[in-house]
Amino acid sequence: MNIQIFGIKKCFDTKKAERYFKERKINYQLIDLTLKGLSKGELQSVKGAVGLKNLINPNSKDYKRLNMDRIISESGREELLLNNPGLYNTPVVRNGKRATVGYEPAIWESWQD
Repeated sequence: MNIQIFGIKKCFDTKKAERYFKERKINYQLIDLTLKGLSKGELQSVKGAVGLKNLINPNSKDYKRLNMDRIISESGREELLLNNPGLYNTPVVRNGKRATVGYEPAIWESWQD
């Protein structure tokens, strides 16, 4: 497994995801979205696995500040996601082409098979 956790250090669910992999002695890489966001290629891969709508947190301050509800085009939403890490639902956990959004231990367990 090649686990990447994209999250925010202060996010409770990101901490739970880290703990999940740490307790099972599964190596992972944590990428803090406030320091380094997803690349365009990573976003495309994750979007293909979970869908763009699931990546965006409609309750975030950035969502309201950027008037995301008025942006209809997918490319416009992607561009804002790439430049505003506060828009993501976290954690985004990626294992190759597979990915999840949020705390999803049942799915992560299936990856171990």
